[in-house]
Amino acid sequence: MSGNKLATKAPLDRIGSIPMLVCGVAGVSAMTTFLPKEVQDGLEQARDRDRRKKARYRVAVGEMTYRVLELRDGGFALDIADAPKLRGLVNLYEGSRHLYQCLIIASEEDGTLMRYEFKRSTAAVDRAPLDFVREATAPVAYLEG
Repeated sequence: MSGNKLATKAPLDRIGSIPMLVCGVAGVSAMTTFLPKEVQDGLEQARDRDRRKKARYRVAVGEMTYRVLELRDGGFALDIADAPKLRGLVNLYEGSRHLYQCLIIASEEDGTLMRYEFKRSTAAVDRAPLDFVREATAPVAYLEG
């Protein structure tokens, strides 16, 4: 069989109840999957629902909070149905723990997500920075006896 002719017999495989056609060119095999539009839409909705359930992070802007569905190094993404076109200073939380104070801009709409990019991201601290060097052997606390 020459390298540019299709195989004469294409086996029919099944994954679950979805038939798939396996095509082969001499020495090369490729699998192609065709899903009906309704199935693709159902998978997309399930993926979005799962993403909302697993969301641990949230963004606070004034009194409003929004669930962060995706967090990456350069920014984050919110559900486009809930998300306004945020811009400016926001606080990023993991549960109740304050992680970052961020300066952001709305970047792009990506399907069901609204993406935001960090212009600046500063780690939040729970105490003021020291303006002196702390000795390694300094006492941690003072106990009266």
